[in-house]
Amino acid sequence: MVSPKASQEVVLRLKKGDIIPVPSGAVSWWYNDGDSELIIVFLGETSKAYVPGEFTYFLLTGTQGILGGFSTEFNSRAYDLNNEEARKLAKSQSGVLLIKLPEGQKMPHPCKNSTDKLVFNIDAALPDIHVQNAGLLTALTAKKFPFLGEVGLSATLVRLDANAMSSPVYAADSSVQLIYVAKGSGRIQVVGINGERALDTKVKAGHLFVVPRFFVASAIADGEGMEYFSMITTTQPVFGEFTGKTSVWGALSPQVLQASLNVAPEFEQLFREKIKKSTILVPPQN
Repeated sequence: MVSPKASQEVVLRLKKGDIIPVPSGAVSWWYNDGDSELIIVFLGETSKAYVPGEFTYFLLTGTQGILGGFSTEFNSRAYDLNNEEARKLAKSQSGVLLIKLPEGQKMPHPCKNSTDKLVFNIDAALPDIHVQNAGLLTALTAKKFPFLGEVGLSATLVRLDANAMSSPVYAADSSVQLIYVAKGSGRIQVVGINGERALDTKVKAGHLFVVPRFFVASAIADGEGMEYFSMITTTQPVFGEFTGKTSVWGALSPQVLQASLNVAPEFEQLFREKIKKSTILVPPQN
């Protein structure tokens, strides 16, 4: 990766679970030097893209690269080449985005002492929440990984055990969540403005969905469990919870909660006691 105004590239070795922010304007290349399939999931904020909602790829080479967009005359003068050399520079690479290297071609070795600053392995991180028989939740912000702050994002990883539940939460700071299902399967419900259910569907590995600002989302894993990664469009996310010690229900006074739900005092007390014992990650029902 070459950051804007950098004098040389930084080569990093990546492994499963690694998160690497790519700042806007950075030039990057990705190479699989192993003998198995490599899957890289690109998630990012696209509201300022050339076409909002889509990544803007700024390709240097290939049939869609900027070199081929300039005429031979311009490339010749810019790089002090003759016309034949300028044509070779712009037209030799016929691939687009993904290319296969010739067997035996060598690539640069990873740089030493750079990985810790630029890469964070969320699989190896200690979880912020771990509930027995329910799963774990790991939050990643600029406080843990300063380089993440440069792209203005944060992230969470949720691993749900078989038939466990992630109880309803919402981003109280008006941020948007982009959620990618990495493993397993389950059911997702998202409730939006005016109490309307915006999404109620089965999801599985490879599925991607968005939770708009102020919408509330919850998930229940299938029998194989489910793992999903969430990218959040802020560096310091604030989540509102409806269960556990920080539940908004539990914070309300008994009189207000009773009147809001239109229930008897006995039911309000029952509900409040249940809230106190609940957690954001819920084990399967017996």
